[in-house]
Amino acid sequence: MNRLSLNQWTTRRWSVAEAVDGCARHGLESIGLWRQNVAEQGLAQTVKLVREAGLRVSSLCRGGFLTSPGALEDNRRAIDEAAELEAACLVMVVGGLPGVVPGEPLSPGFSRDLAAARERVSEALAVLAPYAGERGVRLALEPLHPMYCADRAVLSTLGQALDLAEPYPVEQVGVVVDTFHVWWDPDLLEQITRAGERIASYQVCDYLHPLPADVLLGRGMMGDGVIDFAPVTRAVVAAGYTGDIEVEIFNAEVWAADPDEVLATMKDRYAALVEPSLSG
Repeated sequence: MNRLSLNQWTTRRWSVAEAVDGCARHGLESIGLWRQNVAEQGLAQTVKLVREAGLRVSSLCRGGFLTSPGALEDNRRAIDEAAELEAACLVMVVGGLPGVVPGEPLSPGFSRDLAAARERVSEALAVLAPYAGERGVRLALEPLHPMYCADRAVLSTLGQALDLAEPYPVEQVGVVVDTFHVWWDPDLLEQITRAGERIASYQVCDYLHPLPADVLLGRGMMGDGVIDFAPVTRAVVAAGYTGDIEVEIFNAEVWAADPDEVLATMKDRYAALVEPSLSG
């Protein structure tokens, strides 16, 4: 269990203080934090709580949305926050088509130019990667399932994320392997091998079937969906990843449940479905 990390969104109704306390009570050694929750708690207070609990920050979620106005300024702030928290990485959800807003109807001025959107991400990364490097922060590009391409991430495969990361030093730019987003990819195991030390974060949860009406909430507890975790985990281990393994779940029923029960179930499922594959 020393590598299991709670991504704070899994117990969404817990504040930072409650989530830190919950991790300590359940014997977890790391936590993935979200920027809005850190802002509510206060950055300095969050740093204090995490340090006093003896926890690592496995990731800070999230930077990115690089296709949106004001993205560079906001991401510089995110990098500074990650540096203060000594987070292992800043997760980058790179953004969708310009003018397409998650959860909102299409506006008259949105862009359909997918290639230009991807180029815009590349240009922003060229500015942010050196800034992150100066502050000892690792940017972690997260490819999202293709159903989120329009509004959240024009990077849909691990291969695309690696293509974007490779011009930069490994300590500046890595990638996220999130089972929910990449399990379907026929090239996944090959791309995990290619990633090697570029893997900055390994996130696990299941892909539910059928998906709910709000597909953003289609992430389930391991074992409740269709993903075979063993081959993915073995590939991540073989690639050399030794960091924390986050459970990140967006699911209305999980959020409504008692967070302590969620953590207990999370530990049981991790022990049954993920941990056995960590030996290779």
